[in-house]
Amino acid sequence: MTLDRQRIVAEALALLDAEGLDGVTLRKLATRLDVRQPSLYWHLPNKAALVTAIAEAILGQEFGELKPPAPGERWQDWLTVLAERLRRALLAHPDGARVLSASQLSVKMADISEQAMSALVAQGIPLHRARVIVLTVERFTVGHVLEEQAPRPAPDELKGFDMEAFTEQHPTVIAGITEYFRPGRTVDDLFTECLAVVIAGAAAATN
Repeated sequence: MTLDRQRIVAEALALLDAEGLDGVTLRKLATRLDVRQPSLYWHLPNKAALVTAIAEAILGQEFGELKPPAPGERWQDWLTVLAERLRRALLAHPDGARVLSASQLSVKMADISEQAMSALVAQGIPLHRARVIVLTVERFTVGHVLEEQAPRPAPDELKGFDMEAFTEQHPTVIAGITEYFRPGRTVDDLFTECLAVVIAGAAAATN
């Protein structure tokens, strides 16, 4: 089978799904493709280029098409959906947020930012404010997913942790978590509510 960039990136994405970002190396990728490692350099000169290509592929799966707000659609509602799509794209693969954070000059991410900023400007938001709003929403979303995808402590790492003492010292934190995650509420709801606070604040600052 011909070795081309598309095949390399597809296999790199499969390697990411199998082993996470730390397991994605040019050596392992060459082994999976049954080629010599130097042959990859014709298409991707280094690890940084590979990570960026993976980021492009991850975003491309969710953002194959970018559409501006429909006539009469509020920019707040449109930007909310865009952030939800970005989160969905990153959660679709292990370490998706880490991949995007480590990527360099992602064209697809630039396309998303361009579409978002131009959508806000078209609805009367000054350019400076539009950039700040879009950047805030994008970084909130990526940061939120970074925390969602962060590895949880192994059981042996929790040995000696005194949950009773922690609860006594942080009663409001524990009560808030317990209250929030009552039956029927999910981490998706938490993201949606946090995002609503971010966008509501941005909207208030434009008034």
